[in-house]
This record gives sequence, structure tokens and C-alpha cells, in this order.
Amino acid sequence: MLLDSLSSNTKSTRRASFSAVAFMTAAIAVTGCSRPTIVEEIKQEQVLHVVTRNAPTTYFEGRDGATGFEYELAKMFADELGVELRLRVASNLGEVHSLLDNNYTHFAATGLSLPTELEQRFKLSPPYLEIHQKVVYRLGDGRPRSAADLLNKRILVLADSSYAETLHKLKPEYPELQWEETREHETVDLLRMIEDGEIDVTILDSNEFSAHQAYYPRVREAFDISEPRSISWVFPATRDDSLPQLAQEFFARIEQDGTLLQLQERYYGHVEQINYVGARTFIQHINNRLPRYEQTFKEAAARYDIDWRLLAAIGYQESHWMPNAVSPTGVRGLMMLTRVTAKEMGVANRLDPIASIEGGARYFSLIRERVARHIPEPDRTWLALASYNVGFGHMEDARTLTAQNGLNPDKWMDVKEYLPLLQKAKWYKQTRFGYARGMEAVKYVQNIRRYYDVLVWMTRSELDPEPPLDTDITLLEASNQSHQHNVLPLSVYATPPML
Repeated sequence: MLLDSLSSNTKSTRRASFSAVAFMTAAIAVTGCSRPTIVEEIKQEQVLHVVTRNAPTTYFEGRDGATGFEYELAKMFADELGVELRLRVASNLGEVHSLLDNNYTHFAATGLSLPTELEQRFKLSPPYLEIHQKVVYRLGDGRPRSAADLLNKRILVLADSSYAETLHKLKPEYPELQWEETREHETVDLLRMIEDGEIDVTILDSNEFSAHQAYYPRVREAFDISEPRSISWVFPATRDDSLPQLAQEFFARIEQDGTLLQLQERYYGHVEQINYVGARTFIQHINNRLPRYEQTFKEAAARYDIDWRLLAAIGYQESHWMPNAVSPTGVRGLMMLTRVTAKEMGVANRLDPIASIEGGARYFSLIRERVARHIPEPDRTWLALASYNVGFGHMEDARTLTAQNGLNPDKWMDVKEYLPLLQKAKWYKQTRFGYARGMEAVKYVQNIRRYYDVLVWMTRSELDPEPPLDTDITLLEASNQSHQHNVLPLSVYATPPML
């Protein structure tokens, strides 16, 4: 009887549901109403759902909030729509594809090239990065130079990736080729495993390799294993085209007005500045030297409203964190202050590391204050760094040349093209302050940016106790920490990159 009653109730419920659907269908037919487009739904909910990865090139939560190339792009797009950006961090690429298949996200922004078969399965935005797939290996283990050299190698690649697809395509030509695919690891894990000798080879996109190389100095590029490929946003195939169409217009606009190029320069324009020896040395010094001065950097930086990691990066570029450093030109100390600058900053003993860091922080703060306040960050900081190195007047000369030649004097991306011209008589004779070693200033800024990148990634767990006021990422309750970011779920690496 109970079963009969349940069955009867179930049938009644189904009849009611079917009746409701039939009524709605009839209403649509009579009134001409139709299902709202995906863009209309987004604006009704006031939320843009995006699935991404937790990595330096895509998205991660640092001390000052969310950052990453893919995050910045998605945030700009959400702002244009006038809605909140809500991120979901996938644990692997299979999860990304499943979310797309089931319409649980509006699009995916993974920063990775897509397997060819998936390009047919989903809808894509216009490409915004061109990459090469690179085979990478451990320095000292013998460089592979072709696919034939991969036989008998321990190869591990991300599952459901274009890298696995590339290997499958090689298999008919190289039947002995063997590899494993993983859903438990991310790019940084694979690079660490190569660095530690746990595997011999992996494959990754060139943008990821460039961004990660400084963290793993023994990991080297072997060869390109594919033709150039593109990176795009990926949309579900079963919804209308309203959102992909808006994305197409968005990318056309930011490419035309230079925003996309500026963002690419910001995240990738300096990534190859540190060579193998420099990266390995930096890592050793992070472990051996930085702990002695880290608290001093933090205290001085806090007094002058500077990110302590930037101040530490300046100190490293100046002296490799050596308090007794002396240059042939007479500058000395951890922050390599001149005698005149030290006197102006109230530093009596330039070889005292605490006094030197304090003086360097104050001096950089004063220079940054001189840079026009209307210049947005991070360009204002990069221009201040150039001034710290080459002098404020010379940096202003370079900005003048930049403007005279039709580029933007408020963008480091443009100014760095004209700073080196201050070494050529044809150009410096046009300026107020004359000759300067402008190329040295460009390298100085680019090196500091790279050191800063590494320190930011290393300290990304040092999160603010409260969310930044300008972030749209909602905080959720977390069981293993006092707060967690608006990511569902936040898949943080078990351990930071092994530096």
C-alpha cells in the first residue's frame, strides 16, 4: 500500500510538472516570450561565473588580493558587464571540461592551449596569446633534441591537456614512446619533479615555461614539440552566442586600444630577465640571506607604504643582500646608497644594513612621490624604479621623447623603448639632462620586477586578515583557516614551489 501510495504521489508530481512545462510552453507561444539570453541571465544574477586554475600565470590570492593575467582579463570583462566576478578554481582540466559540458560556468580561463578535439566541442573567444608547446628537462641530464630522444624517458604531463594530445599524435610514428598523465598535479608540481629528478621530461606552453623558469633554475627548454597554438577563453557549446559575441567585441577593443598589449607586458614582458646562474643564485640567497633582513624590510616598507617584497627586490638587485657591498663608483651598503644620498636620508653608516634599508626605503618613497600621481599603478612604480636607478631628470627626458614620438609617456611599456636612446647623441642632445645609461635602467627595472614576482609567489600565503576593499571576490567560511577567498573550491598547492 505504501509503495502504491508513493507511486501514485510520484505520478501526480510528474503530471503536475509536465502540466507546468506545458503551460509555460503555451504561454511562450501565446505571448512571444522566450528564454533569456546568457548575457541577460548574467545581468539578472549580477554575477559572472568563471572557472580557472590556481597558478602564477592565471590566478592566485596574494597578500594584496587576487592577481594573475587571466584574473585581470576576466575582471575587466566582468566590470564592463557591470557584474561581480566569481571564480571557481578547478582541481584539474577534466573538471574544467565537465563544468563547461554541464553549463556550470559561463566560461573557462585556464591560460592553457586547448586540445584540438575540444576546440570543436566548445565555443572559443578570439585568441589573445600565441604559444609554443615546449619539452622541458633537467639541466645535466642530456638535452632531448627531437621526439626520438624522448623514448625511454620518464614523461609526465597534465591529463586532458593539449600536451597529452600531442604525445598521442606522435605514438604511431614512435610506438615505443611511453608517458603518464596526471590529474593530481599542476604545472608547478611537474617542474618541481623535474628539478628534483623525479621525472625526466614534461611538456608545457611557452608562456607557462617563461613565467615559471625563475622558480626552477635547473629546468631548461629542450625543443618545441608543436606548431604555434593559441590561448582563448572557452565557452559551453549548448548556450546561445550572446556571451561569446560580447567577448569578441571586448577583445577587439582591448587589442585596438593597447590594453591587451599593456597587460601582456605587465605579466610577460620581463619574465626572461634572469638567466640560469642568476635564478639559482637568487634562490640560494632567499634561503640563506633574506631571513636575516626580512623583518627589517617589512618594518621599513610599512613606514613608507611600500610592498616589502618590492623593497627586498630592490635590495637584491643593488647588492644581493650583502651589507658590506661596495661598487667601483663608491656606492656601498645593502641598498648601495651614494654618500650624498645617505647624508640626505640621515644614514650615518652605509654599511649598517638596518640604516641602509631604512635610507633606501625613504629615498624610493621620495622618488615615487615625484612621479606624476595621475599615472596608474603598476606603471608609476616601474617609472619610479627607473628614476631610482638613472635619476628622475633622465627618466623625465625619456618620457618627453616617448610623448614626442606619439607613444604614451605614462606607460612603462612605451617609456622603456626610449630610455636606451639616451645613450645615443642623436637623441640625448634633444633632452634637458643629456646622456644617461638608459639601457641599464631598463634592465634594472626588469630584473627587480622578476625578483618581485618570485617573492610575491613565495609569500602568497601571507594573506591580509581582511579582504581588500576593491575586490569582488566574496569570502567564504573555511574549515582549515580563518578565512578563504571567493573560490569554489580553492585548490591551493599542498606546498609552495620548491625554491
